[in-house]
Amino acid sequence: MTAIPASPDLDNELVNPATWADEGKIHSYLAWLRANDPVRRLAPEGFTPFYAITKHADVMAIERDKEGFINDPRPTLAADFVTEAITALTGRKHLVRSLVQMDDPDHMKYRLLTAPFFTRQKLEQMKPEVERLAKMYVDRMAQFDGECDFVKDVAIWYPLRVVMTVLGVPPEDEPLMMKLTQELFGSTDPDVQRSFEITAINDVVRDFEEYFSKVSEDRRRNPRDDIATVIANARIDGEPIGDLEAAGYYMIVATAGHDTTSSSTAGGLLALMENPGEFAKLKANPGAHIPGAVEEMIRWVSPVRHFMRTATRDHTVRGQKIAEGESVILWYPSANRDEEVFEAPFEFRIERPSARNLAFGYGAHVCLGQHLARMEIQAFYRELLARVDHFELAGAPRYAQAAFVGGLKSLPIRFRMK
Repeated sequence: MTAIPASPDLDNELVNPATWADEGKIHSYLAWLRANDPVRRLAPEGFTPFYAITKHADVMAIERDKEGFINDPRPTLAADFVTEAITALTGRKHLVRSLVQMDDPDHMKYRLLTAPFFTRQKLEQMKPEVERLAKMYVDRMAQFDGECDFVKDVAIWYPLRVVMTVLGVPPEDEPLMMKLTQELFGSTDPDVQRSFEITAINDVVRDFEEYFSKVSEDRRRNPRDDIATVIANARIDGEPIGDLEAAGYYMIVATAGHDTTSSSTAGGLLALMENPGEFAKLKANPGAHIPGAVEEMIRWVSPVRHFMRTATRDHTVRGQKIAEGESVILWYPSANRDEEVFEAPFEFRIERPSARNLAFGYGAHVCLGQHLARMEIQAFYRELLARVDHFELAGAPRYAQAAFVGGLKSLPIRFRMK
């Protein structure tokens, strides 16, 4: 067990992206908070103080109370100098305005624009294409002659192709989308960040905006059955949506739609290799166990590490007063390891009894694409287990240095095709 640093060192550790690249360390800290200080006031250096919410029930309660805790003005963790720099650069609080930054009534109006793409009927229509792509990317594995980096060579590309198909981005532009996604979500990771300058993240956003403005122009002239057409031609209260909102919508679909799925896919394979008994059980009867195994992978990885909310009135959570205007951070990996909800939460179990997995959030802001993500991962593992009969590590796994969205950034493996 990692030693728990004294306050305020713990506060600084929790917001340090490097801490999140060490699974053992971060989960030790979060477990300590759940047991000893589940609603802790954090005052890390350079940040306006906020409260860390680590218990499953408290995360759910805050997510459920969309009027008492809102996204704006502080939807994600950012140092004060970053927020100040964004305001100086743009004159706004945020670089973009997407569903993440919105509250009702705007949030629900914008959410409903693309909701039809994620209905059960639409997903059933998409299933053959998702299965075809799963086969295509397992075919790609066969070309690596028994050894590859599962993250860099396979896991990041398969869900990217799925979501770009839904969005309407052609395959030749996928490397650009991958680069921009990694620079956006990995802005704190030295391996993928564009530069150390604060203006770099603004440049990433501008590159996204430039790309999707051209997509919008095309879809207005040539509408198709894709999300890009919906965004390009969207109207709210009878008026076209603004450029800022359109850019934000494109970006959240183009990034969150694949990055989190790839993290769960790769983290799930590592968990199976580290738990050979569970892997054997899955391989013996994949038809029965794949849905449960995928749900456990998603819980295990919890690739969205946090979102934040700000109180619109005074609250008391576990005896701790949270005043109007103060913010909380919802640590999803902690909620998904809560000992009061999940039996033996640090054991990877593909037959885990059903419990509310909060990796996709909860309430009004629950992930629109959660069922598509599950379908993708299930399709991939059905294909993978049917065609590969041995996996082993070929090097040390490495995790992204990111406190917002992250997971494995390298997973060297050796494998044997059937």
